[in-house]
Amino acid sequence: MAGEITNKQGITEEQFLLSYDASKFERPSVTVDMLIFTVTEEEKKNYRKLPKKVLRLLMIKRGDHPYIGQWALPGGFVKMNESLDEAALRELKEETNIDNIYVEQLYTWGDVARDPRTRVISASYMSLVDSSTLDIKASDDADDAKWFTVSCKLHQEQKTVTEKGYILQRLFKLNLTNDEDNLSAVIKTIKTVEGKVSKIDSEVVNSDGIAFDHAKIIQYGIERLRNKIEYTDIAFNLMPELFTLTELQQVYEIILDTELLKANFRRKTADMVIETNEYTKDAGHRPSKLFRFNPNGKNITE
Repeated sequence: MAGEITNKQGITEEQFLLSYDASKFERPSVTVDMLIFTVTEEEKKNYRKLPKKVLRLLMIKRGDHPYIGQWALPGGFVKMNESLDEAALRELKEETNIDNIYVEQLYTWGDVARDPRTRVISASYMSLVDSSTLDIKASDDADDAKWFTVSCKLHQEQKTVTEKGYILQRLFKLNLTNDEDNLSAVIKTIKTVEGKVSKIDSEVVNSDGIAFDHAKIIQYGIERLRNKIEYTDIAFNLMPELFTLTELQQVYEIILDTELLKANFRRKTADMVIETNEYTKDAGHRPSKLFRFNPNGKNITE
């Protein structure tokens, strides 16, 4: 056809694609890994006190090599005929029975030796869910699926000034626990700043019971979660339809791992909630007014 663009060899795009050899380059495998967070209440020990809330993460016990018997994030390999988002939702349904939830892509992990089977690049996803609405079931190729209480704390920090900037090294201690299992890891992050250019590298220093490099994916996900909760309405994915402002503040506090001033918190979230005429009916304490999420409200920083 007249006017078709040709390359230096004089062939059109159609001709080029017909003769293209896909085996010319090696193909790495691609996987998806999901961080599914929830906030739940610990068992009540005193009915007159509000139960303590904890941040939990869903993990899968591996039923085959590699890392057989260790715990990993839900996920799996991407098929040739599906997008990353489609693969994430499919794997989540297949491995845990979770369906129809919102997930967002976090980061892509591509260290050469991160998987002993072959070259594997993984896209990680994050979601916050109200776990009381879910029916968790492990798939046939997993030994178990369980919620773990999450703790990720900065253990050590060292800043070194350089000629063009600085290097900031941090050690984080990650702990995942439930009634039967205790998992742990130490993750080191190194932020290098030279002028206007900065880069961050991370590595798993040691890991006990957590498969692959999933410890550093979890640490990164928690860091991103803490950032996002301060400028978006993502926390409301964890809330039931009706909730008290105290319950909402507890969710923010457990994710941020810090106490918040009540008056300041309520001022910042005032536009994000709608007051109802309903009250709690819990035995042991005074009724509290119930609120619902305002989808048309402003975020905290707006």
